[in-house]
Amino acid sequence: MQQGLPRKGDTVDDIVGQLADAIVAGQFRPGEKLDELTLANRFFVSRTPIREALSQLAAMGLVSRRPNRGAVVAELSEEHLANLIEVMAELEAVCARLAAERMSGPERRSLEADHLAAAEMVRLGRTDTYAAYDTLFHARVQSAARNPQLSEMAALSRSRLTPFRTDLFAYPARLARSYEEHEMIVTALLQADGARAETLMRQHILGSKAQMTPAPVAR
Repeated sequence: MQQGLPRKGDTVDDIVGQLADAIVAGQFRPGEKLDELTLANRFFVSRTPIREALSQLAAMGLVSRRPNRGAVVAELSEEHLANLIEVMAELEAVCARLAAERMSGPERRSLEADHLAAAEMVRLGRTDTYAAYDTLFHARVQSAARNPQLSEMAALSRSRLTPFRTDLFAYPARLARSYEEHEMIVTALLQADGARAETLMRQHILGSKAQMTPAPVAR
């Protein structure tokens, strides 16, 4: 078991969150087995909440269940990863179109204000802060679509790609490019131009494809 993983989980949600964070941080490698008993001892719980947590992680795409091996950290081929990115691009593109058509005035003003504030993060090269802002930006667009089922699907699609997005903003040029693309999307949203918001969001997501590659499998 990795030393960086917290030792206590009070609820299944806590355990899911901590294990997901550990997987995303690379504390567990693709293909690595997640032993229920070891995890139960680590979190001071029975195997039942661990089993439920692993099921939730499997639903998120972070864990795979294999015959005779139990739960292992998910592995993705380049083709599978590319397919997931395409799915996320389409779902978020539709969210952007609907958001442009359905956002309230206060939502548009708040989105614009936060976008302008993010410029300072880019100027200072604050990659971690910008990554958090990026996640919030996309979540707000999804919510503004006013379609909970669609938003849930988009969020799930994004969560399945989280382990492969950890270095997405590792370089200043990537921060600047992301911000410029957000700028165009925000403009379309403020102008209630659904068709343009949809096209720009799709391009924005697909443009990250080359920056996300499957992590090497530990041997």
